[in-house]
Amino acid sequence: MKSIIVPVDFSKQSEQALKVAADLAKMHGSELLVLHMLELSPAIMTDSGYVSQEQIVHLIKIGEKRFNDFLDKPYLKGVNIIPIIKHYKVFSEVSEVAEKHDAELIVMGSHGTDGLQEIFIGSNTERVVRTSDIPVLVIKGDMEKFRPERFVFACDFKEESVPALLKAIEMAKLLKSQLHLVYINTPGDEFLSTEDAYNRVSKFLNLAKVGLEVQIYNDYTVEKGVLNYSESVAADLIGIPTHGRKGLSHFFMGSIGENIANHSNTAVVTFKI
Repeated sequence: MKSIIVPVDFSKQSEQALKVAADLAKMHGSELLVLHMLELSPAIMTDSGYVSQEQIVHLIKIGEKRFNDFLDKPYLKGVNIIPIIKHYKVFSEVSEVAEKHDAELIVMGSHGTDGLQEIFIGSNTERVVRTSDIPVLVIKGDMEKFRPERFVFACDFKEESVPALLKAIEMAKLLKSQLHLVYINTPGDEFLSTEDAYNRVSKFLNLAKVGLEVQIYNDYTVEKGVLNYSESVAADLIGIPTHGRKGLSHFFMGSIGENIANHSNTAVVTFKI
């Protein structure tokens, strides 16, 4: 991994992600692009919506000092850090930074949300997952050493997911993790007989040109199936493709990858398809 991006907002969750990213950077000799996006608070806006240049400069200086203080951590010693400040909170800019610096991974912490709040507000992590063209590793909880032994990768085993599987295989090798592939079989229109399920899996593996074992796991929904299967094998990391849908399409169709990234207690890595 040449470069790893860590978006930070000074929260506990973003520091948890920073620790993991620093650990990965040390292991693989990667540079760490630590990205902070300033956001102008509505409280400083005048009735006309105008913010003076002096106020903006003052806010930027405060943000830069806080950013520098945030990066003064013992676990960052010896890591090649490139601090980047964007003056607006535009999540597509994370992908632009990734492309400019040829980054291969984004590491983020997750606040996690539930219910109506998730539908109407979402989270910063979910927005990045939705817009990123490179894998996004979502960290859950505090850990300085990231050593996932068991890595579950779940998908629908259709042709469009082949690139995601190949990226997951690369990541498993990089992390020295044991890769578990699983197809979640659900009731309803998507239900497959055992024979049909194995035929789909076999065709998919032939397309990917890999010879790996795949488990067929039955559950009521794909999300529950992925989480329950991962728990059954004591997974340390869950990998899943995401379409990165936007706008109304995202609202009505949702994304299983984003839901799992939000609700899993285990670290999740998403692969854009």
